[in-house]
Amino acid sequence: MVPTVEWKDGAIRLLDQSRLPVHVEFLDCKDVESVAQVIRELKVRGAPAIGVTAAMGVALGAQSIAASDHDGFAKALLVICDQLAATRPTAVNLFWAIERMKRKVAALKGDSVASIKLSLMKESQAILEEDIALCKAMGQHGAALIATGQTVLTHCNAGALATAGYGTALGVIRAAWEQGKQIQVIADETRPVLQGARLTAWELMQDNIPVTLITDNMAGSLMRQGKIHLCVVGADRIAANGDVANKIGTYSVAVLAKAHGIPFYVAAPYSTIDLNTKSGEDIPIEQRNPLEVTTIHGSHPVAPQGVTVYNPAFDVTPAELIAGIITERGVFKPHELAKQFAS
Repeated sequence: MVPTVEWKDGAIRLLDQSRLPVHVEFLDCKDVESVAQVIRELKVRGAPAIGVTAAMGVALGAQSIAASDHDGFAKALLVICDQLAATRPTAVNLFWAIERMKRKVAALKGDSVASIKLSLMKESQAILEEDIALCKAMGQHGAALIATGQTVLTHCNAGALATAGYGTALGVIRAAWEQGKQIQVIADETRPVLQGARLTAWELMQDNIPVTLITDNMAGSLMRQGKIHLCVVGADRIAANGDVANKIGTYSVAVLAKAHGIPFYVAAPYSTIDLNTKSGEDIPIEQRNPLEVTTIHGSHPVAPQGVTVYNPAFDVTPAELIAGIITERGVFKPHELAKQFAS
């Protein structure tokens, strides 16, 4: 896979996911404003990838701070952190990464500003490398849940494109495929931004993993026919009680899976688990531009002009619909997460 995000010649180089699958293009972000813009405009998306990008954004912005003392530097850095934190409200990895960078600065109070700036660059790279390692560990744990010959349904894109590399839900699928399991994948299109059609189908095809694209309203019919054996999705935030916020439409898939006796799994790293959020009811849900619903890619109208639109980017799947949550430490029941990740 081409890198989702990386340091390149002093800039943050990002694969522009808004251009896929037709165009493979890269963006070079050289300041905090451009980093915030690419996050806000979904040019980079997926909770882990957003977290990595935000950490790099903090490190990039830190390079331009003129303060020569620690307190002045830390104060200026908070402005950068707030700017990045304001981009998207639901994916907790964004805030986790920013807080980690803040803690790094606080721990280096006795160091020179030049040294702190270098340390922040290294910390952001460490977050990127850790994310890939976590995804590969998740993949190994999750692959054990998939038998050869099975068909897996996934929703939205939780692959290498949504992370620093390898993927969460698609990392599970990728690991099963690498183990020689002859599996099939069904990717639903994921309206309104079509991450399943544009990104998941493209990504799996790059790896020659068999994938079939369906519209969002076909899943129930295929489940009833016995053509889907399990579901694996990613997550943008997991509450302490095991409720999961993920791309809009995830809840519908989970309800259908429950009705047909099909296990529904969520794959996510520890940075997506938010023990400070008690339940799904407390997770902020991002509302997005109505044009995402009334048009395709901001053009090509598909609805009458002036129609009222409701466009939440995410929904919440209750813990009782989830068979297991796949993490880098293993697979757990939703109610087990708080104990496993409290430290």
